[in-house]
Amino acid sequence: MPIKIARDLPVKVALERERVVTIDEIRARKQDIRPLKIAILNLMPKKQDTELQMLRLLGNTPLQIEVDLLYTASHESSHTAFSHLDQFYKTFDQVKEDQYDGLIITGAPVEKLEFDDVNYIDELDQIFDWAQENVYSRFYICWGAQYAMKRLYNIDKQLLDQKLFGVYPYRNRQPLHPLVRGFDEVYRVPQSRHTTLAQEEIEQVEDLLILTSHPEYGPDIVASKGQRDFFIFGHLEYDRQTLKAEYDRDRSQGLAIDVPVNYYPDDDPSQEPLFDWRSHAFLLYNNWINLTYQDTFYDLKTLIKGADQ
Repeated sequence: MPIKIARDLPVKVALERERVVTIDEIRARKQDIRPLKIAILNLMPKKQDTELQMLRLLGNTPLQIEVDLLYTASHESSHTAFSHLDQFYKTFDQVKEDQYDGLIITGAPVEKLEFDDVNYIDELDQIFDWAQENVYSRFYICWGAQYAMKRLYNIDKQLLDQKLFGVYPYRNRQPLHPLVRGFDEVYRVPQSRHTTLAQEEIEQVEDLLILTSHPEYGPDIVASKGQRDFFIFGHLEYDRQTLKAEYDRDRSQGLAIDVPVNYYPDDDPSQEPLFDWRSHAFLLYNNWINLTYQDTFYDLKTLIKGADQ
């Protein structure tokens, strides 16, 4: 089934080239089933890169999905033209009276800042509060997941001695959980972050379940036991070239950065990076969409706080 997006969204061409089926609003209106409504709060600076990554994965599902792209009005983007945001994105004020089956909050390159020093944190708090009553399933990625842990469970991020940068093996600890159903016992996931959360603090929260983890670097995927909130600290959505682009950027700026771990064959940056996490990326997002579809309300207006009880 197709994913519904704006007719002129630039990444539509790339999606169609990859045979990800898309439809516009006119065709969607002729469908006789209710699509899942998914909002993506895109906090990344290069928003079109993230759009392509997210929509590629969401579009690989048998369900029809209607996507709203959101941005924070309190932050001026320096890498994405306002004309693009104005044409294809909505602000929180434009959707705060709406309800959604799912909300994705992406990572953001602000992890070294204290949460209170992020200039859009007040707006993000409003979105978090709204999502508890108006979104069935919440899916947080990297910094978005770290802030969600702080906001919802008062678990704070910790600065790493060295940046976690590369592709790392994680163990599937809960193979029967619907979010990681079908995952291999060990899977590989890209990481690019300076901060982490202490696994022992997460384990002390009765409402949280660690689904996958690394013996040294801790959890990668965590779920609330009510299966309404999911926290993903890695970047399965990344393309083959994403870590390479970050590595090349920092080197060109004269910044100290190590070669991404387990990424290039023989750790040789002159070679093509390996792309060995793609199947688990599709599986994760398919599982989330299926889980949301099975549990969400047909009439989203019935969404109320505490509906998972």
